[in-house]
Amino acid sequence: MEASAAEKSAESASYTYWVREATRDAAPLPVPKKIEPAELCNQPNQTHLGSAWNRAGTWEEKNLNTWASDRIKELLVSMGFLEFSGGRAEVEEVTRCYGDAFLVIVRNKKRVGYTYELTLKVKGNGLLEEKKKKVKGHLDVLEFTFGELDDLQIQVKLSDDEDIPRRRAAADQPGFKIILQPLREKLLQFEEELKAR
Repeated sequence: MEASAAEKSAESASYTYWVREATRDAAPLPVPKKIEPAELCNQPNQTHLGSAWNRAGTWEEKNLNTWASDRIKELLVSMGFLEFSGGRAEVEEVTRCYGDAFLVIVRNKKRVGYTYELTLKVKGNGLLEEKKKKVKGHLDVLEFTFGELDDLQIQVKLSDDEDIPRRRAAADQPGFKIILQPLREKLLQFEEELKAR
């Protein structure tokens, strides 16, 4: 008899020990309902972003470096002439385009981001030492990131073939601040295209 009492106490102390006998004022137990095929067709389709394996839309990250680097280069070379006080210059090529771009899906919401540094090779005509000269140089676009293009900073490095020694020009000089606006517009266009992906 003692063994059966021990078995009864073991059964009553199962993992559902907190479930007691139902009382009159307790909520009724849920009753399963069979779903008909016609009801399945009437349910609204839930749209989800991302891959088929990620139906819940938890976390998914996609690398967009190749597309972003190519697109930034394409946009900046297409800028045409950049006007600055004393002359104008044209972007010949983007010699350095270093950074990351990504698309992240979190909780079924799409978010994009990037961080880049650029060096643009430029050539043009300008007034240097009160003489009109052909100008070559580089624009270094310091680190910029998604949503922070208002704080865009550049360093201008000008050089001439022989006559003028290499020189640096700070981007905060009034003559070079004008360059920032068309550059910022192209990078904003890049941001909009990135969001649309």
